[in-house]
Amino acid sequence: MLDKHSYAQQPKCLVALDSIIFGFDGQQLKILLVKRGTDPSVDTWSLMGGWLNPNENLEAAADRILYELTGLKDVYLEQLYTFGDTDRDPIERTVAVAYFALINIEKYDSKISQAHHAHWFPISNIPENLLFDHEKMIELAIQQLRYKAALHPLGFELLPEKFTIPQLQKLYEAVFLTTFDKRNFSRKILSTHLLIKLKEKQKSSKKGAFLYEVDQEKYKLHNNSFLNFVANPEF
Repeated sequence: MLDKHSYAQQPKCLVALDSIIFGFDGQQLKILLVKRGTDPSVDTWSLMGGWLNPNENLEAAADRILYELTGLKDVYLEQLYTFGDTDRDPIERTVAVAYFALINIEKYDSKISQAHHAHWFPISNIPENLLFDHEKMIELAIQQLRYKAALHPLGFELLPEKFTIPQLQKLYEAVFLTTFDKRNFSRKILSTHLLIKLKEKQKSSKKGAFLYEVDQEKYKLHNNSFLNFVANPEF
């Protein structure tokens, strides 16, 4: 039998939710950060975060907080890790559940609320003055994104609905901060059979590169399968 009295005697702990939001602008992989507090002159940067309400589950809270801070909804969110060091928050004992999100900057940037002074930073130039253990969260999120992008069909959320193979290669090079051989990359990606070649060509391309789109049925089927997109990735 559950003893309500023993529950009441347990110490209380706050639960926070923080989201590492990755975006791709066609050239660089970036992370969305906000200024801590309401004063624009304060130079402490923070992830998108907020508190878990008693009447909601973690996923609902993560979606709500993301919408309240950025105006974004229905974006890719995946739980990353739980951070529970006793001294991570100097004010009060707080456990933080971190999520990472993937969005196409071109599609969503105009919808992002500027009420919290949101700003995109390239992953190669993250501010040093981050709140609490948010630097650790970002580092872990980048490692996880690279792992999943190397082995699984992850990352199409960062691209337009129709894209070229060179655009997809740009994305992978931005994620791994490296370059890939064009022929090998194209062969590897096309061998997954996850892309549908369209009759359309990119108008801005000099050679008129063909556009592709994701085969959604195969994408859903193979989203958790081991595809090995990138051989021997360096994390």
